[in-house]
Amino acid sequence: MSLNISVSGADPRTNKVDVLALGVVEGRHTKDLAGELIGAIGGARAELRRFDFTGKAGQVYETTTAGSVKAGRLLLIGLGSDELDGPALRRFAATAARHAKGARAASMSIVIPGSGIDNAEHFLAQGAVLGAYTFERYKTGDNASKRPLAKVALLSGDKVNSAVRESADLGRRIAEAVTRARDLVNTAPNDLYPEAMAEYCKEMAKTYKDNGLSCTVLTHKQILAKGMNLIDAVGRGSTKKPVLIHLKYKPKGKRDLKRLVFVGKGITFDTGGICLKPGPGMDEMKGDMGGAANTIALMAAVAEIMPDAEIHGIVGSAENMPDGDSYRPGDVFTSYSGKTVEIINTDAEGRLVLADALHYATELEPDFIMDNATLTGAMVVSLGTTYSGYFSNRDELAEALKAASGRSGEKLWHLPLIEELRDKLKSKWADIKHVGDRWGGAITAALFLREFVGDTPWIHVDVAGPSMSDKDYDIYTRGGTGHGVLTYLQLIDHLIQS
Repeated sequence: MSLNISVSGADPRTNKVDVLALGVVEGRHTKDLAGELIGAIGGARAELRRFDFTGKAGQVYETTTAGSVKAGRLLLIGLGSDELDGPALRRFAATAARHAKGARAASMSIVIPGSGIDNAEHFLAQGAVLGAYTFERYKTGDNASKRPLAKVALLSGDKVNSAVRESADLGRRIAEAVTRARDLVNTAPNDLYPEAMAEYCKEMAKTYKDNGLSCTVLTHKQILAKGMNLIDAVGRGSTKKPVLIHLKYKPKGKRDLKRLVFVGKGITFDTGGICLKPGPGMDEMKGDMGGAANTIALMAAVAEIMPDAEIHGIVGSAENMPDGDSYRPGDVFTSYSGKTVEIINTDAEGRLVLADALHYATELEPDFIMDNATLTGAMVVSLGTTYSGYFSNRDELAEALKAASGRSGEKLWHLPLIEELRDKLKSKWADIKHVGDRWGGAITAALFLREFVGDTPWIHVDVAGPSMSDKDYDIYTRGGTGHGVLTYLQLIDHLIQS
């Protein structure tokens, strides 16, 4: 259900909602509107002192208003400094929505902080959608939410014009595009397999047809006919056949546009193949298509924004299963690029699917390629579960992504392509091995992928850590996160302007 978001100049004191949320600058919790409302609630000041609520970033205080104002509950959220930016507003609204959802509130008002940020309502709308997100496809009866958060009003304190409303609505639609990534990652693997993902993309393209989005799907037979033998190899052990999905956005009537390509790893379930993973935690391997989910969500967001660029989203999708026809360690396959690849470990399947997809991307003669993948456990060991790591064959691109990450508030870290590690991919029997040894595993994976992009400006993002979360935090909810999509939108804007 889409969250209804409005912008209003209504007085927070007389606004009748289930929850009224205010951001509080540190040290100002007894002043301004927050102080007035707390003063009207019996015992609230004593509670604030007892809980040591001062407005530090991330602090939350919630209480019933006992009829002192029209709202049923008051929610104070610490902002820390009054020097706020867009990501801080987004976090504030996400925290508010998450707590309102937990209180089973159907309606909430958020008082827009006096931050002086342009388009504050845009970021608050995004945060409200992302914080309120719930995946309940498989919940029935008493297990389903009885009273989901349905309405959020952003209270500006001023007259509201159409530009402000449009800004908030665009924020809502971009956030809803991000939740597509969450939905896809959270979907059970018996419902989301390669052909099902392809059908999802076709339906999405129909939704955005008038905005310039289209979808082409290469079937298994077409993959074989083209010589995409690495994608075929990964999918051999499954009865669910692999596909290659190509989403394309192109503004109507415009020429000489920059061509940007985003490639996603779409392993809808990863058993490890013949190199079978251990059982504990294998259920999380339904999320091994997090890179593909991000790519699909990004294309939905692009169709909402409609930038002046030609943008492609390419997904190589397969299911990695053990079977009598599965590929094996020691096999050698000729990739779509013509390079021969020696298989070392069938649990390193993602880079194989990406290799053929990346070469397919180069045939579009793009100005830029980014691939996005839950690629290596080594990246999680390096950066933990809240950062994505990235590599690039252009220093200026790496700096641009760093800046985009700063503007989005998402955490990404630049790692080096260490050239001497390339020797670990030398093969006795083929042009290249697809896996080195365990040391520098995220780097050798990136070096392998680089072999298939030629001289095209390229970034590889490994989202293995933050693509899924086991808890709610920041703007993310438990399960699929869509981490990275907001950053890629910022990067697109930079690339168009540069």
